[in-house]
Amino acid sequence: MTDFVLVRHGETVWHAENRYAGRTDVPLTAHGRRQAAELGAWAAGQHLDAVLCSPLSRARLTAAPAATALGLTLRVDERLYEVDFGRGDGLTRAEMAEAFPEALAAFLADPVAHHLPGGEDPAAAAGRATGCLQETARALPDGRVLVVAHSTLLRLALCALLGIPLARYRRVFPVLGNGALTELRLRDGQASLLCLNVPVR
Repeated sequence: MTDFVLVRHGETVWHAENRYAGRTDVPLTAHGRRQAAELGAWAAGQHLDAVLCSPLSRARLTAAPAATALGLTLRVDERLYEVDFGRGDGLTRAEMAEAFPEALAAFLADPVAHHLPGGEDPAAAAGRATGCLQETARALPDGRVLVVAHSTLLRLALCALLGIPLARYRRVFPVLGNGALTELRLRDGQASLLCLNVPVR
């Protein structure tokens, strides 16, 4: 049995305008840095065996205080990159509606069958994320692991592991809060959701 505490990185400078942040390395805001510090303070009182994160700086900077508090080496894993949004990266939904209205409508109807133009296949993204978690579970069969990554990637991984159709990720998990805790348990190849979007306190 391996428990994962899944955390979306802290708030970024694109958060206020709700811009799609995929592979662009968007910096944290001052509030995002405070969220990282709060996660570190929370982690100091926990038993955690590893801290994993995406290579993007918003995830690394959010995860680093937790790893430091625990005396652990931060493990950066490329499989935890955010989904590549292609032409949608850096745009708001209104800007996408101007740039490629038909493709946006198709994406909103089924974001997996019709991912954003030039973007990554969400099924492939789910595969790499779940591969990372399953490999970690095999390496730490009785562990508890903090994973700091990204909203869309984590929602896709949750759907894949819980047996929910990937196309429903936006409806079933409409929001993962920045810095909030979502806990998932993997046991004998089965996944259980223990909590969702719990504030760090």
